Amino acid sequence: MRIVVRDKGSLKIEIEEGESFELLDAQGNAFGLGGRRVISLCRCGESANKPFCDSSHNRCGFDSVVVARDLPPPAPKG
Repeated sequence: MRIVVRDKGSLKIEIEEGESFELLDAQGNAFGLGGRRVISLCRCGESANKPFCDSSHNRCGFDSVVVARDLPPPAPKG
């Protein structure tokens, strides 16, 4: 699986042939993805089809460019 953070756009999720994934709502119910191997998730918050992207970012002026970086290790628990 590969997740791409698109400049000024969505999160694009791609899976290879033979791979699978589930997208769940807050109650744990799975979205029916109709066999899709590529989906795009909204980052701008304006999509009428949340959590999926409907290209609203092009109309609302969403502006987010992300550069890959290393995260620090998680803080110890406890």
